[in-house]
Amino acid sequence: MIRFGILGAARIAPQAVIDPAKENPLVEIQCIAARDVSRAQIFADDHCIPEVHDHYQQVIADPAINAVYVPLPISGHHEWTIKALHAGKHVLCEKSLALNEAQAIEMQAAARSTGLVLMDAFHYRYHPLFIRAVEIVQSGVLGKLSMIEADFHVKGPVADDDIRMMYHTGGGVTMDIGCYPLSWVRHLLGSSPLQVSARAETGPAQVDIYMETDMQFPGGIRAKTTGDMRAGGEFKARINLVGDAGSLRIENPLVPQFGHSLALQVAGKKSTVSFDLRSSYAYQLDAFVNAVTNGEPVLTDGRDGILQMALIDRVYQAAGLSIRGRS
Repeated sequence: MIRFGILGAARIAPQAVIDPAKENPLVEIQCIAARDVSRAQIFADDHCIPEVHDHYQQVIADPAINAVYVPLPISGHHEWTIKALHAGKHVLCEKSLALNEAQAIEMQAAARSTGLVLMDAFHYRYHPLFIRAVEIVQSGVLGKLSMIEADFHVKGPVADDDIRMMYHTGGGVTMDIGCYPLSWVRHLLGSSPLQVSARAETGPAQVDIYMETDMQFPGGIRAKTTGDMRAGGEFKARINLVGDAGSLRIENPLVPQFGHSLALQVAGKKSTVSFDLRSSYAYQLDAFVNAVTNGEPVLTDGRDGILQMALIDRVYQAAGLSIRGRS
């Protein structure tokens, strides 16, 4: 049995682990801690969590749990993930994994030295839709790829006092949602870019609210991504791949459970595939359980997290902004 402790009464926690745990007989949510104990108690009561601790340290020291979910502000991921691993707990850490590549390297080193699971919570990667998309690309049916475009936009604006608008907490659209298109591209192409250029629009100093990238990948493949949380935007999550033999268009690879489409066009013939509406977070939790109980590798482990954060660092540098976590 995997018994989770949760660090922080985060809004994402019910969707990410609490609800999926209800359909997984091998998972229980055992305890929670938050900076505001009264808020943690209300959260625990709302979600039937048995125990509330006064501090994060009490969660990771709790002998009743063997896994920790970390949905803290990104600035807290490095510290508490490493502490949890050294306390003997497997860790499911929200994206972005760390403030920067250097922190991700240290987090992976802790996972390697302890022999415990560290999963970067890119839940989309475990859904059958994205698994099928990777299979299509790898099959070669699209021919020689020339272009991939990936976009994730949300309806803004984001409040000024939101942690996503604060540099010191790891704020910025690229850290929050723009990381998804970057991850989609990396996983579909199975590599990191050779060249990166980027352009950002900022709100507060050094905090991007819009980011576009233009990247060159091995094999002459060009990739363009956008992340947008500016005022007036609308939700968009989309991937489009073009090859000399066909194309693949994916709508909502982020959370396919809320509606999606995967359209493949080859030799003038179009085919579409639909998938069940089971939550991407449920598939992610399944993978975490299999890793903990059976030693199965995960697709978004600490090593992949290092590659992801290295790319995010490069994007910020290319856009003329500071890497997160640097004064």
